[in-house]
Amino acid sequence: MANSDIAERIRNGLTLDLEQEATRISDFIRKLLRTRLHRRGLVVAVSGGIDSSVCLALAVRTLGANRVFGLLLPEADSSSDSVTLGQQMVDFLGVPHEIKNIASTLEAIGCYEQRDAAIREIFPDYDGSWKNKIVISGGRNGTINHFHLVVETPEGELLRERLALKQYLQIVAATNFKQRVRKNLEYFHADRLNYAVIGTPNRLEYDQGFFVKNGDGAADIKPIAHLYKTQVYAMARHLGLPENICSTTPTTDTYSLEQGQDEFYFALPYEQMDAALWCYNHQVPAAELAEYLEVPEQEARAVYHDIESKRKTTAYLHMAPCIIEDIF
Repeated sequence: MANSDIAERIRNGLTLDLEQEATRISDFIRKLLRTRLHRRGLVVAVSGGIDSSVCLALAVRTLGANRVFGLLLPEADSSSDSVTLGQQMVDFLGVPHEIKNIASTLEAIGCYEQRDAAIREIFPDYDGSWKNKIVISGGRNGTINHFHLVVETPEGELLRERLALKQYLQIVAATNFKQRVRKNLEYFHADRLNYAVIGTPNRLEYDQGFFVKNGDGAADIKPIAHLYKTQVYAMARHLGLPENICSTTPTTDTYSLEQGQDEFYFALPYEQMDAALWCYNHQVPAAELAEYLEVPEQEARAVYHDIESKRKTTAYLHMAPCIIEDIF
């Protein structure tokens, strides 16, 4: 059983005055729009997940539904649940919105073609119709992160092979088209309406670089980037969002096979990853984190190392364009 002292410290550390925090976020957004961005409303891409749902609700709380525009942007690999839940959210909050399936655009620019070509180098019989995903290994074991490709044949058989760097990079580069096309549409509507674009990463995603540069990483305001995932779930309930939204499981909704975020990117499920990141940020010894997670200390050290490694390798994603000298 986890040490009660460290468990209580983590619980207290992740506990917010949710009403005060919601007010602080609203005040921050309102001030930014008025004094720096000079925009009259907000665009939010709504995936049906907890992060975009909370961002949409905070946007409505701040400005009212008539000054928020929602976008639902499914594609060929999207779960049907994402549109259903996204539609539920915009209806629940009364937000003007548009549904735009981006599959034809992705097809035209080669997203699926490039991905499928790389997959066929691993599984020659793959014909483009098989479901697929990428899974990560290594982070919690203290080894270098590496990736496997998993495909499901028409007969339902799951096949798994380790990905070489070339194929991994091509599959990821191709799937990154999805986030970048969505962001183009967000900024089209932002320009059309003189609105600002909301980015929806939580603290885990923002800190650990779980976003696409100039894709879902691009935004004018990121109102929940300081909130741990468990805090986002708590905020959803505080804001009175529907229970099925509040209990959604985090997914990537990028690959056609069902995939949790911890399976694709993080070393641990989000509740444990929140605790690990909070402990790392507050210089809690790995031995105490190990007690909380009920794992060997070596594994807790490996999780800390994985946090450091991801910060280092994804620093590029946070960088602004580099120029020779300051202009302003």
